[in-house]
Amino acid sequence: MDTTLHLIDQLIAEHKTLGERTQALEKTANDATLLSNLKEAKNVFVLGEGSHSEDLKKLDQMLLAIDTWLKKHFSREETVLLPAVQKYGNDKLVTALNSLLFDHTELKDRLLHSRKRVDELLGGGLSPAQWDARSSDIRTHLGHTRKLLETHAAKENHYFNELKRYLKKHSKKKEQ
Repeated sequence: MDTTLHLIDQLIAEHKTLGERTQALEKTANDATLLSNLKEAKNVFVLGEGSHSEDLKKLDQMLLAIDTWLKKHFSREETVLLPAVQKYGNDKLVTALNSLLFDHTELKDRLLHSRKRVDELLGGGLSPAQWDARSSDIRTHLGHTRKLLETHAAKENHYFNELKRYLKKHSKKKEQ
């Protein structure tokens, strides 16, 4: 049970890191499209080239890093924490965790969608209007994804704290 409590503490700490990463991701997405939103810059800006392309590559790298990190984080919740809760918890705790785990698929899908849109921008071949529409879509999508991730992390933190209290209380009962 101590291993489970330690895992819960690690997952809570990771949620703090996640918030920082998603905020940086959203900022990069906004930076990557800033030039296209300025009329003066549109005349000198060649789509897919120069600093804009570098910003998009940075955004793509950040998305990949967050996606990789999230998959690892989610996997630990799904493959390590869930069996521990099933073993040491009660039906209410298992049901609540399953509800939280259900969100993982949507969050992973949202990151995949963002990566595909960035790939479209990096691939070129889009008209300026299409490029502007896609970049706007990415910014909006990432902003909403960040909010969903933050909400999910907050719900999990609340759940993890309840779970810790339950596990500590019940481990003391077993010791007596």
